[in-house]
Amino acid sequence: MVNIGTMKPNELIKWRESNGYSQARLAKALSVHVVSVSRWENGAREIPSFLKLALSYLELKGDKPETKPNQRKRK
Repeated sequence: MVNIGTMKPNELIKWRESNGYSQARLAKALSVHVVSVSRWENGAREIPSFLKLALSYLELKGDKPETKPNQRKRK
């Protein structure tokens, strides 16, 4: 069995921010509740061992959040 190690809260935050995910968007992509993501990031809950694998899959899948177009300025 391959040991992929566990992820630390700061590593999850860094990954999420560098890949353009909000907590809500990441929760939706992982099919978990946003509270779970929040608790993983603040250390209230242990990050599950599958998470590194799931994040790698999201990277390979190219499931990046869509950027919002700039709003037009009102005159």
